[in-house]
Amino acid sequence: MNSENTICSITFFEYRNDKRRWAFNQMQLAIEPLKKSKGISFFKLLGTGSGFGFSLKPDFRTYALLIVWKDKLAAKHYTLSDAYLRFNTQCRSNFTYWMGCMQSHGTWSGKNPFTADHTYSGGPVMVITRARVKWGKIWSFLRNVPRASRSAEKATGLIFTKGIGQWPAIEQATFSFWESLEAMQAYAYREEHKKIIYLVKKEGWYKEELFARFVPIDPSLFHE
Repeated sequence: MNSENTICSITFFEYRNDKRRWAFNQMQLAIEPLKKSKGISFFKLLGTGSGFGFSLKPDFRTYALLIVWKDKLAAKHYTLSDAYLRFNTQCRSNFTYWMGCMQSHGTWSGKNPFTADHTYSGGPVMVITRARVKWGKIWSFLRNVPRASRSAEKATGLIFTKGIGQWPAIEQATFSFWESLEAMQAYAYREEHKKIIYLVKKEGWYKEELFARFVPIDPSLFHE
């Protein structure tokens, strides 16, 4: 990995019952502190959904923090940073996926936060799909997308997936981790999934959308 390549991380924090209110409040209270954190070029505090893919039922046990790091040094010191310690001191457990973007198109809050400066050479891939649903298209979204997302549960080669987002029904995203690019594409080209994509384009469901692919990064490469 070239040291100049950008590094992204997404951490899933799981909380005990007595910490869920604290975690929920951080969706607002942690925004300003994170804005002041050094080494971060983009971040999103995200709630998560129960089940697979796009989910309308919240998982109040789990929250996610997505970060695009300005440089290798900033990423290296993540677990010592206020951005991490703020949540780590309250959560029951957490796990971070480190990744480098190999493809990204679309926007998130008016810009594309991911720089496609990594190359895929085989092996696992990670995907973030994100959409802001138009108010007038929410019913179509609710009727169709969750069914297609649930079908991912049976997808061959899917290692992990979690629905993430800022607002239920309106701001929806999915993080998924696949054994290979071929496995991810096999799911994407399944008939049910293709029908949803057709409806999205035909009816113009989304006000804003983004699709990004990533290669996993071994954190030891930038902790040396």
